[in-house]
Amino acid sequence: MIYVLMSVVCSVLVSVLLKLARRLEVDVGQAIAWNYVATSVLTAMVFHPSLDVLRSTQAPWLGFVGLGLLLPLIFLALAASVRSAGIVRTDAAQRLSLLISLLAAFLLFGETLNAYKGVGIAVGLLALLCMVWKVDARGADEVRSWLWPLVVFIGFGLIDILFKHVARAGTPFAASLQAMFALAFVVSLALLLWRRWHDRTFFTLRDAVAGLLLGLANFGNIVFYVRGHQALPDHPSLVFASMNLGVVALGAVVGTVAFRERLSVGNAAGVLLALISIAMIAWG
Repeated sequence: MIYVLMSVVCSVLVSVLLKLARRLEVDVGQAIAWNYVATSVLTAMVFHPSLDVLRSTQAPWLGFVGLGLLLPLIFLALAASVRSAGIVRTDAAQRLSLLISLLAAFLLFGETLNAYKGVGIAVGLLALLCMVWKVDARGADEVRSWLWPLVVFIGFGLIDILFKHVARAGTPFAASLQAMFALAFVVSLALLLWRRWHDRTFFTLRDAVAGLLLGLANFGNIVFYVRGHQALPDHPSLVFASMNLGVVALGAVVGTVAFRERLSVGNAAGVLLALISIAMIAWG
């Protein structure tokens, strides 16, 4: 379980780094681009993927391109959500995105819905509603505080569906990661060049260092999660549940203790319902 714990820590660390970005005057767009430089290099160094399979006519390039576009865009949404809604609600919304991929598994990939998963989905949707709903002291909706967690929820759900599509094509995991990270870097670089031309944004060493640290945490989240499944091949539900519950729980602790994020009663109830939802889906 040490691998799962390390994966949980790395996942929450990504949110912490994004939370600190404004305080440290880090340009998030540049940091995300450098993050994909780090993840691409680390994938090559750790997994040594054979890229010959990518030349096959069976390679799921539509899925790769979709992920290459979505990954940096949703990373930007994640940063905006952490900044406006906080770590607690953002991490919970990200983990609840499994509801979308689960529904897709039933509707598109032919999996069977059982009672536990059905109730878990219903509880999860209620949890999402509780977490994204926030009203300020004057009774007006704070649009950004619920919009960005909702974008994170939908975006990560779509990413998971594309991951399933790529996995079904049979392309080796390491080669898929290499292709996705490389394409994500190209998209991130294109966005930066547009900003450089449009807003006169300048590249800085600080942003590069922050991005490399972000990439290290991002890659650590992935590799430790994979190692967790490899260490416990007969207990995939245990790894799945531990990872998702761990991120929601640790994110809640870090957000409220380290960053003093304030949750309404409804938001706190949403986090609790998220834990219950994930547990029921894993049990199912």
